[in-house]
Amino acid sequence: MLIENINIAWGEQDNIMADQAYTDYIAQGKRPLAGQSLTRDAGTPASYEKAPEYSNVHEATEYLFLSVIEEKSYVPLLQAVASRTPIMDLCQLILFDGFQRGKWNPDLMLMLLEPLAYIIIALAERADIDVVIYRGEDEDDEDEEEIFGVEMESKRSEKLKKAAQSGNIPTGAVPQKIMEQIEELPEIPAESLLASPVAPEEEEATTQQPSLMAPPSLLQS
Repeated sequence: MLIENINIAWGEQDNIMADQAYTDYIAQGKRPLAGQSLTRDAGTPASYEKAPEYSNVHEATEYLFLSVIEEKSYVPLLQAVASRTPIMDLCQLILFDGFQRGKWNPDLMLMLLEPLAYIIIALAERADIDVVIYRGEDEDDEDEEEIFGVEMESKRSEKLKKAAQSGNIPTGAVPQKIMEQIEELPEIPAESLLASPVAPEEEEATTQQPSLMAPPSLLQS
């Protein structure tokens, strides 16, 4: 599951950061370090050293959407947002996890940042949750946010903030079919998202019940 670590984000929201080694990797030009491959077993390359599973933004965005609305991901994700975890922290967590699993390369990962952020904002809006876009956004309005070691233009971060405040996602920021699927998702009361997490034994019992979060198919016409 792509974001199986989302519960970590919710439980430790003040410590969500992309892996420092990856941040250094990005800062060096988004390419492997010289000699890095020589230190690895050629027969067992890391997932991110192979050809990525996705090379197309649209296809990768659809994959991300279906991943975040999986039953084990959807509620924990909204709980994290309701608990004031910044959207950009969550995006870094999810996208870095996908990079480690060989889903996309660093270049595509950066291109997926905004679509994923807008998807999470749209999900939060449907649940009537106020969101935080990035850490300290109220204190440094004139500064550019840094994501994966790369500065995000203030205009782009401002558009995200406006979307979060108005609940209106800019046309084209997210594929229309995904926006339609979001409208079809079951509504979850915001107050229920702030309840304590379900104990493992209780969660196991509830999994016997029919799922209300069966992901809709993006392949339907």
